[in-house]
Amino acid sequence: MPLVSSFIAAILPMLFYLIILWRMDKYDREPLLFLLAHFLWGAFGAIIFGITGSLLLGYLTGIIGSTSELSKLIQTIIFAPLSEEIAKGAFLLYTVNSKKFDNITDGLLYGGVIGLGFGMTENFLYFLTYGNTPVNWLYLVVIRSLFSALMHCISTGTLGAFLALAKFSSNFKKITLPLAGLFTAIFIHFMWNTTISFSNTYVFGFLFMIFLILFFIFVFKLSIKNEKKIIERELLEENMLGLIPKEHIKILSSHLRFRKGWIDERIRKLYSRFAIRLAFNKDLFKKAKDLNKLYYSSEIEKNRETVRSLLSDNYFSK
Repeated sequence: MPLVSSFIAAILPMLFYLIILWRMDKYDREPLLFLLAHFLWGAFGAIIFGITGSLLLGYLTGIIGSTSELSKLIQTIIFAPLSEEIAKGAFLLYTVNSKKFDNITDGLLYGGVIGLGFGMTENFLYFLTYGNTPVNWLYLVVIRSLFSALMHCISTGTLGAFLALAKFSSNFKKITLPLAGLFTAIFIHFMWNTTISFSNTYVFGFLFMIFLILFFIFVFKLSIKNEKKIIERELLEENMLGLIPKEHIKILSSHLRFRKGWIDERIRKLYSRFAIRLAFNKDLFKKAKDLNKLYYSSEIEKNRETVRSLLSDNYFSK
């Protein structure tokens, strides 16, 4: 099939999924440029290192270049999941140390976006290589856009969630949780590649992926629900300190903050953003240790001062 058609078919679904993920992050959306860096890592860096790693494993085990079905199967269901998940997840080791990476939602989002970038490039290569007839090409576009690419999204998003859990955990969990996340990501990849490699099990692969997609959405929504609780709890403390009006708390922790009329429109967006950041930074301060506590303490004071300044001119709800 034509190069342009394959490129469009590879990139459009992934951008669609990326926007959905970004919009699912309701309260403190991540910078799009930072997300784009993760997408590009998946699309180029992880692809290069993933393929290189898989070939290296094949060379070290002596099966590289073999045309036997067993060798191809080992490459597909063992070497590919192992090397590709390590390559995709490597960038998250940088992200987890960023102050932008705060919780499970961020882990699911950043990891998921890396997986989408990887899925885009892999799909493009598959469309060009195996889409030798219009029917084959269309079949690949549908199956890989709906399942294979989302597998990459979910597997790396899962690793991201485990890294988020590890970030503010004890030293022991800082080691075990990332390893558990990587093992889970490899297992997801392994299960998908294995089930679709045989004609009598591919249906189970589709069912497995449908379950994973629904579970991923469930965990994402659960994480958002937890963020809502954090906002309400921390801003209630600010109300007791005389900063946040009580009637604003339910508004700030829900979609009502996007409506006009509950506060002066000139400050609504800024007030919502900094009040929510104040709540999240207070929660992170309680979890942080050592120098990180100093950082979040400083951020809390900055957020409080900004909120106080915005409210000082009597821009209160009507």
